Amino acid sequence: MVPFALAGMAAWAVAGLVLLVFFRDWLATNDHRNWLWTCLAGFLWGFPGLAVMMRHDANRRRRRAAR
Repeated sequence: MVPFALAGMAAWAVAGLVLLVFFRDWLATNDHRNWLWTCLAGFLWGFPGLAVMMRHDANRRRRRAAR
């Protein structure tokens, strides 16, 4: 499950960087700067998701080892 959380965080980070580097002027002109904040929020919400997935994977390994 951890790779899914990392992939999601990477996708938000890449989307935010692409918007910041290539579309900054367009975002400002069309008043869509909140898209950058959305990308930042998606990336930051990935950290609690990553923690949950790490705990889930650890519990799954523990259950499998108990069998």
